[in-house]
Amino acid sequence: TEVGVLAKSYIDQGRLIPDDIMTRLVLSELKGLERYNWLLDGFPRTVAQAEALDKQCQIDTVIDLDVPFETIKYRLTARWIHPASGRVYNLEFSPPKVLGIDDITGEPLVQRDDDKPETVTKRLQAYDAQTKPVLEYYRGKGLLRSFSGTETNKIWPHIYAFLQTKLPDVSQKDAASPR
Repeated sequence: TEVGVLAKSYIDQGRLIPDDIMTRLVLSELKGLERYNWLLDGFPRTVAQAEALDKQCQIDTVIDLDVPFETIKYRLTARWIHPASGRVYNLEFSPPKVLGIDDITGEPLVQRDDDKPETVTKRLQAYDAQTKPVLEYYRGKGLLRSFSGTETNKIWPHIYAFLQTKLPDVSQKDAASPR
């Protein structure tokens, strides 16, 4: 879409999408989901987005994954893709059999512009400046729960146990299926 192309131009430059564009995209997707439980990842990223979300939806929990920037940077810059298929490799935990080559086609892998070290650094700096106030906003409302660590397999069991206290009984299979 036109808005999607505009959003991509910001992402490719390592910048956050402006509040009005991001809010319009997300809130239009949330309409009609009132009867479902849902989880947003990466939204809201600014206090203005959080306030707009609060006007349309009742938020009952906000989860902060407190992971050091160096860990995030290392993982993102280790991500490579096969453009034709969309297959994703990660040099750390899901590497291709041959470095730089797609396992199935033998074609070269590429690194997305937003996964390059300089872009990731810009994104993390933008996060630090714009998103930390969102955590304070939700902390002030008593909705924030933080989980700290560097390894998914060590953080996830704590998050899953917490979510089970917040959500109706849902099987892992159901929880993994997007709606």
